[in-house]
Amino acid sequence: MKSVSLSAAPRALGRRAGAKALRAAGRIPAVIYGRQAKPQNLELSSKEITDLIHHSVSENLLVDLAVKDDARPKRLALVQEIQHHPLSGKVLHVDFHEVAENEKVSIMVPVEGSGEAVGVKTDGGVLEHVLFKIRIRGLPKDLPEIITVDVSQLKIGQSIHLGDIPAPPGTEIIGDKKVPVIAVSAPRTEEEEAAEAAEAATPGEVEMIKEKKEEGEEGAPPAKGAEKGAAKGAEKAPAKGGEKAPAKGGEKAAPAAEAKGGKAAEAKGGKPAEKKK
Repeated sequence: MKSVSLSAAPRALGRRAGAKALRAAGRIPAVIYGRQAKPQNLELSSKEITDLIHHSVSENLLVDLAVKDDARPKRLALVQEIQHHPLSGKVLHVDFHEVAENEKVSIMVPVEGSGEAVGVKTDGGVLEHVLFKIRIRGLPKDLPEIITVDVSQLKIGQSIHLGDIPAPPGTEIIGDKKVPVIAVSAPRTEEEEAAEAAEAATPGEVEMIKEKKEEGEEGAPPAKGAEKGAAKGAEKAPAKGGEKAPAKGGEKAAPAAEAKGGKAAEAKGGKPAEKKK
C-alpha cells in the first residue's frame, strides 16, 4: 500500500458544537492515536480528504500526515475509520491510527470477485458474498487496499474458502481457513417460493383464527366462576326473602301476641271475678 500525503492542523474546538462549527467552515474533525503518542485532536480540509477517498480503491488508506506546528514533519498513519452522514454521505469524522514502518499491523480488507461464475452464467445460480472483508496482517507498505478473487470457475454448490485465497507478498490472512468467502448457490424453485409465500401468509391466518375465536366467545357457555357465582346468588336470594322474613314477622310476633293476650285475659277476666266472691 502506497502512502499519500495529507495535511492537518491541531484542533482547539471540541465537543459537538465545535465539530459543527468546523464542518460549517469546510473543515473535518479528526483524531490520531497510537502506542507511541497520546491521542491528539486534529482538523482536516473537507475537500482534501473527500478527494483522497474518491480517488482510492477503498477506504484503507496509508497517509503521511503532516500536522501543522508539530515537532515531527510527518507521521505515518492508517485511516482506521471514516464516519459518513447517513443521508448525504458526506465525511463527518476521521480516525487515524499511527503506525511504524517496521511494525506489522492487521486491518480488514474488502474482498471483490472478478469474472462471471459458470454456475451463474449457464445454470442460473446466485453468487453470494459470505464475507465482504477479511483480516490481513503485514507491514504497512505491504498491506493491500483490496483483495480480488477470480470466481469464473465456480459451479453451483461450490465456494471459495479463506484458505483458497493467496495472501499478497509479505502478508498473511488471519482466520479459519475453512470459512467460505464467496459461493454459488442454486436458484430457488417454485416450491420454495410457494413455501416462502405460505410462511409470509401464516400471520394473517393466525389473526383470522383469533378473530373467529373472539367472536365465538360471545355465545360461549359461562365460565365455572360465573356458574358458582350464580348458584351462590340463587341460594342467598330465597334465604333473605323467604326464611328470614317469616321468622321475624311470624315466629317472633306470634309468641309476643300470645303473651300479651294472656296477660290481658288474666287482668280483665281473672282478677275481677275473685272480687265478686
